[in-house]
Amino acid sequence: MPHFEEFYADKLRGGLGVVDAESVLDLRGVSREQAAASLQDMLERSRFARGKSVAIRLDPPPEGGGETLFQPVGKALLEAKKRGWIDRLQTLPAPDGLGFYIVLAGKPEREA
Repeated sequence: MPHFEEFYADKLRGGLGVVDAESVLDLRGVSREQAAASLQDMLERSRFARGKSVAIRLDPPPEGGGETLFQPVGKALLEAKKRGWIDRLQTLPAPDGLGFYIVLAGKPEREA
């Protein structure tokens, strides 16, 4: 779409989801502690590898409402974005379920 900035062109195309990600971190069915550990491990490892896109899948709220991993995972991702470990952070589109689409910054390239 040559007449739009890339950000707005992506908005018109729709949200990036599970099929667009290079890998998937599936946190469905895990405890809050396991989710936090898996997420932290992924973020730490990403600092020493090339950048890539990851879809993070979460359980939907239980019947009648209740707590999900959305808020604690979202807070951890926002903190990682502030640190510069994440280049892009957005929620998954509705058809993909609850979760996030992120682009990890990866290891910074050294200048020659």
